[in-house]
Amino acid sequence: MSNYLLEIGTEEIPAGFMPGALTQLSEMAVKRLEERRISYGKLQTMGTPRRITLLVYDLADKEADLKEEVRGPAQKAAFDANGKPTKAAEGFARSQGVPVDQLVTRVSGATEYVYALREVQGRPTREVIPEFAVQLIQGLNFPKPMRWGSQEMRFARPIRWLVSLLDREVIPFSAAGLAAGRYSRGHRFLGNNQIDIKDPLTYVQQLTENYVLVDQSARRAECWKQIQEIADAAGGYVEKDEELLDEVTHLLEWPTALMGKFSTSYLAMPKEVIITPMREHQRYFPVMDNNGKLENAFITIRNGNGEALQTVQAGNERVLNARLADARFFWDEDRKLKLEEYLPKLEKIVFQESLGTVAQKTQRVMANTQYLGEYLEIEPKSLADAVRAAKLAKADLVTNMVYEFPELQGIMGRYYAQLSGEREAVAEAVLEHYQPRFAGDKIPDSIVGALVSIADKLDTIAGCFAIGIEPTGSQDPYALRRQAMGICLILTGHKLELKLDDIIKNALAQYTGILPDGQLGKETSDKIKEFFQPRLKNILMDEGYRYDIAEAVLGVDYNLVTATLERAKALHDLKEDPGFQDMLTSFTRAYNLSRKAAGLSVDPACFLDESEKELFDKLETVKNKIQRMEQEKKIAGMISEISTLADPINRFFTAVMVMVEDEKVKNNRLGLLNELVELTRKIGDLSKIVV
Repeated sequence: MSNYLLEIGTEEIPAGFMPGALTQLSEMAVKRLEERRISYGKLQTMGTPRRITLLVYDLADKEADLKEEVRGPAQKAAFDANGKPTKAAEGFARSQGVPVDQLVTRVSGATEYVYALREVQGRPTREVIPEFAVQLIQGLNFPKPMRWGSQEMRFARPIRWLVSLLDREVIPFSAAGLAAGRYSRGHRFLGNNQIDIKDPLTYVQQLTENYVLVDQSARRAECWKQIQEIADAAGGYVEKDEELLDEVTHLLEWPTALMGKFSTSYLAMPKEVIITPMREHQRYFPVMDNNGKLENAFITIRNGNGEALQTVQAGNERVLNARLADARFFWDEDRKLKLEEYLPKLEKIVFQESLGTVAQKTQRVMANTQYLGEYLEIEPKSLADAVRAAKLAKADLVTNMVYEFPELQGIMGRYYAQLSGEREAVAEAVLEHYQPRFAGDKIPDSIVGALVSIADKLDTIAGCFAIGIEPTGSQDPYALRRQAMGICLILTGHKLELKLDDIIKNALAQYTGILPDGQLGKETSDKIKEFFQPRLKNILMDEGYRYDIAEAVLGVDYNLVTATLERAKALHDLKEDPGFQDMLTSFTRAYNLSRKAAGLSVDPACFLDESEKELFDKLETVKNKIQRMEQEKKIAGMISEISTLADPINRFFTAVMVMVEDEKVKNNRLGLLNELVELTRKIGDLSKIVV
């Protein structure tokens, strides 16, 4: 067994490219080694801004030998009546590299075929590696690859060196105009520019000696350890920010944390105004005191050692203080106007070329909010707050602060609404209407914020679908999937009984006069409703429901989102109930017989057996009970009531044959079964459930 090292040395790769690149490299290496039948013990990918590394441990010294049978033509086409090989047999044997007299015959199905028995000797691993390494390098994809010099290949950044070692032996290959060797490079300023890697197993240690922590997991842990130690020594703490920590990890090779300060005068501003430039622009970690209050301190990670830290600290403080001075100017200027006074400026901001300005969108969101509130019979005071919040929701987009720091939209809107004397419910809704902003984010806490959030998201979805902008594959420029998911989460989280058909139709109606009527009709409405189905399925799967139960409840009308989830819960809770299991078994038979019987009616006068009448009467009784339960939203009770049909169905199937010759009797019985199936669709498409 041997160990193999591949290092791709580059100019500094953007931090956001690294996680995907390391995952790709690992997956490709596993796939390529399997294709080449080379066994190994463990595989590790590592990376810094200047290198992407693959380490393969306990690599076999050769490919496994291959023995395979390759099927050729049918035996009767391969040999003539005298048993002599035909040209078909000769051509097949030649293509497989075996003598024609070594072809064998095997039976496959009802036909005899000739087979070539091939034995391929595995090549030594050192002969395979050059092709393997080049394929890995060329196979890496990046969001924005580049070319350099006269090279045709594309990579994240120019490749400057290559290392290829099998134990202590260089396995040469060429890529990007470079020959692979054994020389790596240390930290750009602290390490040696030429490191003779002795062995793959010494690689990590040799780079560490040259100020490169090549293992990103170890580097991340070291960053967080130093951050905590410095914050603790200053009597504060840093809230763990996984995204920022990941980004910082991939920005450096040798972490050294340091603390900086800024003027306490800036603490008079909202904390988000201070934290946003720290985090988004400077990659700093804000320091909090033990009461959770922001301190006038930050921690940053230097890509280097502890030399001249005071100079580095002073430089970082100077940059941050300049950004905070800008923020304070924006804060002071923005407060000179009330939030409502910014509304006229929205008329100059285009929301979408075909959908008008942000001012027009605001009017639509207000109308949607009014409709939703009246639909739900929200008390007048809350509805007035919601409509007011809808009017002000986008006003902060034209403030100086949000123009400079777009991440603060909604956040600044709330502050400016409060400073303008708006009701607290209105100010909170201005913030909440953007929620949920991302997967795992909270939904609006207030019903006021929930209404505005649904109205805003639905307006965007309706407008985009009306003009043909629909998500395709990974393309979703207006985040329509996330917005539809957000609507579903808000509906279920607040248990709002809003019918998708109704609210979609209303949202489309707000575009009357902006878009042609033909784009606002049932075809567009149906498309939008169908777009919600996968979002609901994701919610059901995330909540742990079985795949077949999700399919069952979404296989019928899912117009009421909350009721759809309640049906899934009821089916999940009752799926193991013996009575329900019996009913499912009987239902499956009824479904299979009646699925082509839609539209057939039932005439009690045509009943020939008491079991038909019993099933019919029981169906009518259950139907009446379910109607009342449906109005009272007693989903579990509906399922239990339907389960009582199991015995009458079984007696029906025992007593009569459905597919009799008498067409009238047959159709009457099929119609009876069809009524049963249609009744069960009140709770779901039970044919989807695995018994």
